Parts: sequence; C-alpha cells; structure tokens
Amino acid sequence: MINYDIVIVGGGPAGLAAAIAAKEQGTHNILILERENQLGGILNQCIHNGFGLHTFKEELTGPEYAQRFIDKALELKVPYKLNTTVLDINENKIITAVNDSDGIIEIQAKAVILAMGCRERPRGAINIPGSRCAGIYSAGTAQKFVNVKGYLPGKEIVILGSGDIGLIMARRMTLEGCKVKAVVELMPYSSGLKRNIVQCLDDYDIPLKLSHTVIDIKGRDRVEGVTIAEVDSNRNPIKGTEEYISCDTLLLSVGLVPENELSKKAGVKLSTATNGAEVNESMETNVEGIFACGNVLHVHDLVDYVTLESYTAGKNAVKYVKGKNISGRTIEAVAEDGISYIVPNFINPLNIEDYVDVKFRVRKVFNNSFISVYFDDVREMHLKKKILAPGEMEVIKFKKELFDKHPECKKITIKVEGE
Repeated sequence: MINYDIVIVGGGPAGLAAAIAAKEQGTHNILILERENQLGGILNQCIHNGFGLHTFKEELTGPEYAQRFIDKALELKVPYKLNTTVLDINENKIITAVNDSDGIIEIQAKAVILAMGCRERPRGAINIPGSRCAGIYSAGTAQKFVNVKGYLPGKEIVILGSGDIGLIMARRMTLEGCKVKAVVELMPYSSGLKRNIVQCLDDYDIPLKLSHTVIDIKGRDRVEGVTIAEVDSNRNPIKGTEEYISCDTLLLSVGLVPENELSKKAGVKLSTATNGAEVNESMETNVEGIFACGNVLHVHDLVDYVTLESYTAGKNAVKYVKGKNISGRTIEAVAEDGISYIVPNFINPLNIEDYVDVKFRVRKVFNNSFISVYFDDVREMHLKKKILAPGEMEVIKFKKELFDKHPECKKITIKVEGE
C-alpha cells in the first residue's frame, strides 16, 4: 500500500489545475493518475483557438493552454503516472489502479480529487433507426482522427447535434476540404456557444436546421445518406417534412456525460440534473475527503471555468488534509423556474473567505428576463439579462457579506423571472 496526502484522478485541465493549486498550498505528497500516454486530456486534440481568454487574457489553442499547465506542474515537480487506469475507489479513499510497469497498485489517500472529465453520448443512447453501417462517428472521435491521427473520416458530412464539438467539427471538416451539408438540431435552439455558431457555421454558409432530427440512416457497408425530419413540440417527427440528404459520414454531437463510474464506486451521490457529483462550496462531495471538479462534475462550455473550479478543489483538498475545513450549517442551493441546475449544491458560509462562484444553466432560451436570487424568501439579486441560453453557463459571485446578512438562511433559490 502506497500512501499519499492527495491523489488526483485525471491529468487533463481539471486535474492539472487542482494538482498545481494543491502543490502551491504547500502539500508535496500528491499524485496524478492519468490513463492516457500524456498529460493534457481532451485539450490535446482541440487545435482550434479560443482558449485562455479569461485565464491568460490571450487566445490560445487547446494544446497551448494545456501546455501552460503541464509546464507549471513540471516546474513544481508534481508526481504523476501515465498509462495508468484507476479500477476502483472506495469510501475509505483506497484507490486501485493498474499500469504496465507497476502492475496492480493500491494507494491510500487522505483526500481524492475526481477529475475524470466526460464522454460523448453514442448512437445507442439516442436510438436512431437505420442500418448499422460504417461512417458513423461521435464528433470527438472524428476530431481525434483528423487532428491527432491524420485520418479523414469522410468527405460529405451531416452533423446531428449543435453542441460545441459538433460546431467546431463543422468548420474543421470544411477546412479539410469536406462538404458539410447540414447541422441538424433536435431542439429549437443550439446547445453551443453563440460565437461558435457564427464562426463555425455562419462564416462558412453551413445550414443549421433547428427542430429537426435524423430519422433514418441509409447504407449497407458505408453511409449513403440520412433522412431528416422536422419535429413538433414533443420532439416527435412530423410526417410530410422528411428530407433525404446524401452523405458518406454522420457525426454525432448529442451531448456529454460526466465519467462518474468511479464516483459511484466510492459512494458519491450524483445529481440527476448534471449526472455529476453533488458538492459543497469546497467542491467536496458527500463522501468526506473526496472532491470533484471540471467536466466530471458538470459539463462546462469554457475550460477557463474548469481551471478556476479546479483551483478551488485543490486548495480545499489541502485544507481538508490539514484539518482546516470548518464544519457547520449548510445552505441548500435550489434551481427553480427555468434553471436546470446549480453548482455548488450546498454552501457552508464559514468556509467562504471572500466569495463563492455559483454556476448554473437555464432550461431554454429566455429574452429580456431577470436572474433572481432569493435567500429564503428575500430577493437579494435581480439581474437583467438580454438573452439566456442553455449553451452558455452563467456564473454569479456570492460575496461573504451576503451570507453575513442572512445568518439564519436555510435555502438559496435561483430562478428566471420576467420582471
């Protein structure tokens, strides 16, 4: 049995930021476990720019952003193991992992930071009818083929889903000389960032078909085409609206799911809204000493927010190991009226030094509405928003003084209001 103060599961942007924060707080006995053959996570295949605008005040590609943190981790001499798959984590924070040099290893940690990221939803999760032929890929898989492996998945493309990865790949495939015939979105709005719709679709005249879905895939050995149709308010195809589009490739950008199989083994309680852990202001889960951050907690639209959240997890893991976390009353954060989820789920004001970042997403598009925050029945914030969209995560800073003003508060509610 190997002993460490803090073990970070995942060496992507979340794990690296958490490890750096922990090391800078004076804890040296830490370890990163990463299943890939290099640090950096998913950013290594995201060669487009747009990263780092918040963190570094400059525009970087994914690999450049990741390298900043890899360099910092190496400078701080943060220990890590690559090609290492974590098999199990239990409630006692005993981690079982395996790699080709150490074999099976057991690690006893005083604190664990979960930073495993997320995965794409596959075709089987959305039940598209049609033949099981070649040429159907998740958008992230196609991205790795093109950007890392140097393979072109196809030449005539239809993309189902308008998440950010799908939008980015619409542009990427176009730049590689492919013809992207349409991006098809089930919802009446895009689930991606507005800037990606403009820069990846509008700038290349790629049509975005909202309230549409793929209802059939044609092809025996290889995709020959797909049939799309408009959907009604219940997301059911409308007869008579079918349209056939010939193509040799279908890319799926139909959502991301946090990688929480290990979290479940450790007894971590998951949110039904995010499929990630329920956490408090310190990013600590219901299992004492186990923290979560990044896309394993909830799916972010900007990696800069992942970084800030992971710094919080790293710092508070150190406080936990040193016995400096303060126990006390917790305030529940509740999403209502147009809000789909809130992170963190619980807040202990005694552990807030200056402020706490509260993140949330709306359920649908709202125009000229207000975000209202209630401490019990008292409305403390009423923020005018010209537009609110599910693809854009919202962040509000709750300053410590606000909690001091409501010493008996039991519930914080965030909702969308019209006036």
